[in-house]
Parts: sequence; structure tokens; C-alpha cells
Amino acid sequence: MEHRAHCSPEKRHRRRCIILSVVALLLLVVIFAVVLGLNLRQNTDQLKPTFIARCEEFKGYDCDKIWDAFEQAYVGRDPCNVPMEAYDPFIAAAPLKPTCNRMMFWSKTKDIVHDFTEKTDCYLTVEDSLLGSVLDGLTWCGKEGSSETFTTGCPGWTDCVNNTVRSFWNRVSTAFADVACGAVTAMLNGSIVTPFHPASIFASIEVKRFDYPRVKSLNVVLVTQENTVTNCTNASLKDLQKELDQGITYTCKEVTETQIQDCSSHPEKPCGACW
Repeated sequence: MEHRAHCSPEKRHRRRCIILSVVALLLLVVIFAVVLGLNLRQNTDQLKPTFIARCEEFKGYDCDKIWDAFEQAYVGRDPCNVPMEAYDPFIAAAPLKPTCNRMMFWSKTKDIVHDFTEKTDCYLTVEDSLLGSVLDGLTWCGKEGSSETFTTGCPGWTDCVNNTVRSFWNRVSTAFADVACGAVTAMLNGSIVTPFHPASIFASIEVKRFDYPRVKSLNVVLVTQENTVTNCTNASLKDLQKELDQGITYTCKEVTETQIQDCSSHPEKPCGACW
């Protein structure tokens, strides 16, 4: 006759408690995994709708085709190993059109420049073009072995040279400078010691693409404030002049931020009246 061991009520209660605790823990793990998965999915899915919506503000472009060209630059790649050239198909899908005498470059003056170009029709920055506007202020990257786009966990601007975002802006800025023509304007920051900093995109990439006679002049608007530490005689601006192709004329004018903001508030003013 088979003998079965019988647990005392206390042991049976303890066993039930252990089982219930394990089940509860497993449920928490599953719930956490589901929530984490949904968050990650949300992160990967939010970039494309923003990209497409911004792209569609520009008429006459196949925005899905442009997205596909953009995505192939980084998907499945180490986010620190995306060279500038990886974005060549993206540039080719939406080539920049020259806007002679209206192209505005900038360094350390982003907010005031874009406030100005948004409210007036005088100048165009790279972020005002389709290529720049679709990703302005956004972060993205891929991962090796993955077909997804990620918007979190990506390397920062200085974490590695060939990171996804830095290479993008280097490449788009190159394309923007390559179509600069006529009189070119640059808005630089007069509140820092080195307004023409050699590590900036303006100095390291854009100015080097200004070729004469396509570019005939460079007009620097040095934005000044109460704490201004720089003027048009600054040594870095002398370096800027040395970088220019022979034949490109150079001018520099110190303009207060208040004056620029006043022009932004009165878009009916002619562009030349702002400085």
C-alpha cells in the first residue's frame, strides 16, 4: 500500500505563500517587460511621423522616399561609425536649391537667428531648408543587428566623432555651404571670446566651402549684448578673413541683439535696414 506523506497545515500554508509570492514576482517581471517594450517601441516610432510631417510642409517632394534614403544611412550600424558620406543618398533625394544673397550661416547664435528668419523673409538658414528642418532638435541612431530607429540611448555630440547626429549635421551643412552664392551673411556671437571658433561647423566646414566667384562676399553680423566681450577687431575674425578665397570681400558689423529683435518685430522693414 502506497504511503503518502501529509503536510501539516502550517507547512501547506507556507508552501502556498511561497508559490503565490513567486507567481506575483513573475507577473511583475512580465508587466515591467511589457511596459518597457511599449516605451521602447514608442521611442522608435516617434521619429518618422515628425520627419514626414515636417517634410510635407515643403511642396513637391516624395517624403517617404526621402525618409527611406535618410534611414539607410544609420539603421543596423554602430551609432559611432556613421560617416558623413552615409547621408549622401539623403542629400541626393532632396537637393538644396541655391538662394543667392539670402543664405544665412550662424555660430552660437541659433535662437536669435531662427527667431529672425522665422519672422522675416530676408534670409534662409540650413534649418529652414527641407534637409535641415526635418531633424532640427531631434536625436536618433541605429544599433548593430537591429532594423529599428532609436531616439534614446544614442551617443551625444562629443561622445564619438562619427556619431549619427553629428555626421548628419556635418553633411547637411556641407551641402548648404556648397550652394551658397552671391552675398553670404553669417551671424556670430559677440558675447564669447572666440566668435569664429575653429571647432565650430561654420569654421571647420562651411567657410572652407565658400568658393569665389560663386560666393562674392561674406558679411559678418556680430551680435552684441550688454556683456559683449568681442568686437569686429577680434583675432578669430582675422583668422576668418584669412580662410576666405581671394576675391571674396569681407565686412563685419556689430549689431545689438535688441536691434535684431526690433527688426524681427517689424517684418515690413527692408532687410538691409536691420544692420
